[in-house]
Amino acid sequence: MNIAAARQIASFVGALLILIAYGGSQLGWMNSRRPSYNILNAIGSAILAYIAFHPFQIGFVILEVVWTLISIYALLRPGRMAKSEAS
Repeated sequence: MNIAAARQIASFVGALLILIAYGGSQLGWMNSRRPSYNILNAIGSAILAYIAFHPFQIGFVILEVVWTLISIYALLRPGRMAKSEAS
C-alpha cells in the first residue's frame, strides 16, 4: 500500500469516528457527556489534524487541533467523574 492510499484510509477513519460520535449523539444512541463520545472525537480529530499537516492546510489544522484539545479537556476537566456518576 502506498502512502497516499494509507493517508486516505486514515482520514476516512478519522472522519468516521467523529461522525459516529456526532450522529450517535444526534440520534440519541450516545450521550455527549460520556467519555466514549469525547474519546471518539479526540481520536478522530487527532488523526485528521495529523493528516492536515502534510500538506499544511492552516484552516484544517486549526479546526482539528482545537477540536482535539476541546475533546481532551472535556475528558479531563475537574468534576467530570462526579457528574458522570450522577447520571
